[in-house]
Amino acid sequence: MEEGCSWMSDETTELKLAANFEPATYEAWLALVAKVLKGSDFESRLVSRTLDDIRIAPLYTRADTLPGTETARPGEAPYTRGFSRPGEKTGWDIRQFHSATDPAEANAAIHEDLRGGVTSIALHIASPGTSGLPLNEGSLAAALDGVALEQTPIALVAGEAVVEAANALESLWTERGIGDVARSGHFNADPLGTLAQIGQLSEPLNQSLARAVDLVRKTQSWPHVTALVADGNPYHSAGASEAQELAAMLATLVAYLRACEVGGISPEQALPKIAVSLAVDDDQFLSLAKLRAARRLIWRVAEACGAGDVARQVHLSAVSAWRMMAKRDPWTNIMRTTIACAAAAFGGAQSITLLPFTYALGKTDSFARRVTRNIQVVLQEESNLGRVADPAGGSWYVEKLTDDLARKAWELFQGIESKGGMAAALNSGAFQDEIAVVAERRNKAIATGRIEVTGVSAFPLLGDDGVTAEPWPQAMPLTPDPAMKIKPLRQSRLAEPFEQLRDAADADAAAKGQRARVFVAALGTPADHGTRSTWVRNFLASGGIEAVIGEGFTSSGDAGAAFANSGARLACIASSDAVYAELGEATAQALKSAGATHVFLAGRPGDQEAALKAAGVDAFWFAGQDRIATLQELHRLLEIAPSAA
Repeated sequence: MEEGCSWMSDETTELKLAANFEPATYEAWLALVAKVLKGSDFESRLVSRTLDDIRIAPLYTRADTLPGTETARPGEAPYTRGFSRPGEKTGWDIRQFHSATDPAEANAAIHEDLRGGVTSIALHIASPGTSGLPLNEGSLAAALDGVALEQTPIALVAGEAVVEAANALESLWTERGIGDVARSGHFNADPLGTLAQIGQLSEPLNQSLARAVDLVRKTQSWPHVTALVADGNPYHSAGASEAQELAAMLATLVAYLRACEVGGISPEQALPKIAVSLAVDDDQFLSLAKLRAARRLIWRVAEACGAGDVARQVHLSAVSAWRMMAKRDPWTNIMRTTIACAAAAFGGAQSITLLPFTYALGKTDSFARRVTRNIQVVLQEESNLGRVADPAGGSWYVEKLTDDLARKAWELFQGIESKGGMAAALNSGAFQDEIAVVAERRNKAIATGRIEVTGVSAFPLLGDDGVTAEPWPQAMPLTPDPAMKIKPLRQSRLAEPFEQLRDAADADAAAKGQRARVFVAALGTPADHGTRSTWVRNFLASGGIEAVIGEGFTSSGDAGAAFANSGARLACIASSDAVYAELGEATAQALKSAGATHVFLAGRPGDQEAALKAAGVDAFWFAGQDRIATLQELHRLLEIAPSAA
């Protein structure tokens, strides 16, 4: 050490950060919260609940974690932290959907995706109730011409045509000299999922299961090929909660294990041949917790079958949710799928498939596919999400949410089993009805604004969003006389009620040459009316109605005169409660005198309700009311014919 550099001494002193502060405790935090709440109820103000009635607290501590969580390692039972062990391959398989009906078109798109970073292909095959590549002679070979199949896993989405599609893919592997070890992909036979989705099977279920088991038997010598899939996506698309989706997946997995045992295949042999697929959406924490819970549940089933160690060989894939996609302002779908992809990566999915942002509109073009694959490439390669094992692990919130979700899903799974299993639950229609109840609760939450859908119910873009797409090809007709028929799942997107209103308003505007409008009398300064006039603009736009905003009125007469010149028939008053007390009644009277057939007021009226109604206010618009019902009534008043959809 140089002389004079006494500050570079070998002696160290311990620095205690926050040493002069009292230790933070949960009780002290609660006391501070109580002061802020000023007597309001803690549970109602700060605690939320999922549709599975799982409690979401505002703060989590070490006391919320399960014993042993902090010492658990990735690749070890119960596999909550992932199937891969330290040192094994990290990252995920970047998969892209292909739904073209023309083999040449499909081939060009597949090669473009592979050059752009996609590592596997999900190929839609035409089957009853769906569209996709026809299984005529040579179509599969043409679609996959030039594709290095020894390096590119192929996942089939084939519905009832899965056995024929699997045989065609096997023949292609054989023709190209691809041996057992080099074959990779997923046949994705899923008789129960197909039955739930389209409501029928052309052959008896036991026969369909037996043919699927034959695929399991065939793939025993192909280590990188799975035959069956326990798929939660059809249930998620119909509105299922996270626990319902997990329970359906688990009950389906158990049903397939039983079918394999009947066919002479043990759980140890069957499990590696059954993939699991789940939906991920823009609720990031619930989605990633669902994937973590899924692995724990799969292990529990495997353990009960005496095949616990084999659970880590189950392939877990994630698909971005169909139900969250929107037709209007579809650019917002890019945000949704990015969040979903991050959730899938955090949750440890081994393959991820994202729906292109135009998927709800129709066929996807080159640009939409590029955006979709780049989301995954950026998150995996630039954000390094693929290089971290269980990145959410250790979060007290995530660990508690994972455990709560796993427990709830197991409870629902036991309920399905008590009714005779997945086939019996579907055949009775009971499970479909349970999902429909949850879906209706979610739809109600969206209608009342408790759940916002960006670009749809929140911040809607009124007018042309600049995005178009060719319509999807017509689906194959259903079998006219099926061997089995049940109540199908009603699959729908969250945005559909608002989209129907928008479609009706657009058709009305095209027919009349002018969009339906409502005059908004914004009273006072921007500070007075800004919040409510903006809310009214967005509220009306979510139903396809234009807000003609007249700002800064300080007299009722000026507001009435502006309305008379607006060309509108309906009017809404927007300002603060203080301004309402001063000008609300007079403005309502002036608007009615100027010809307004109906006058509305933004906000809850409180003590002024009777006086405002007496002055001419017909109804009040406020956050928390049923916006769908309110907009439907507005459409009636504006003489907008309902959409044919």
